[in-house]
Amino acid sequence: SSLNEKYLAENEQLYKQFMDAMEEMKENGGGHLGVDSGFVVKTDTDSILSVGRYVVNTVGSSSTTFKYDTIDKQSEILISLFKDEGYVDVISENIKEQMIEQHEADETKLYWVKGIEQEGLMDLFEKISKEQNFYINSEGKLVISFDKYEVAPGYMGIQEFVIPTDIISEILVGNEYIK
Repeated sequence: SSLNEKYLAENEQLYKQFMDAMEEMKENGGGHLGVDSGFVVKTDTDSILSVGRYVVNTVGSSSTTFKYDTIDKQSEILISLFKDEGYVDVISENIKEQMIEQHEADETKLYWVKGIEQEGLMDLFEKISKEQNFYINSEGKLVISFDKYEVAPGYMGIQEFVIPTDIISEILVGNEYIK
């Protein structure tokens, strides 16, 4: 397997933390003071479970933040995908292309990205963060997720981009997860 010892140890630890957090969420069963939390299962196959844990804060205008975790059910580890930080630029460039293509196909789809000129003082999307939310969908594709207001106006909601596997195949830790 292409997973080294350090990676396994770290990711087993992360898996335990994830399981504890899920347990706590079930026990607390909902929120208070206009804060609601829960989870959404994005993918559940024989080998992979991708779960989005969310918090909705409805004080003032509502905002929802997601934190995705993807676990390897057989190895009981939390999955991380890339060999080094080179993935940040590769994926960011692809997302910018997708944003512009979507806008050209439908101009109501607005993104805060160079190439879609807009009035306003929004920071333009430059690149994903190293902590960027992702999950693996049931087709084995990498999906990058942005919270509401992160890269687009509020009416666009949560934004997700499926990344073509061929552009990241060189920089993946291994080919167990992404097809």
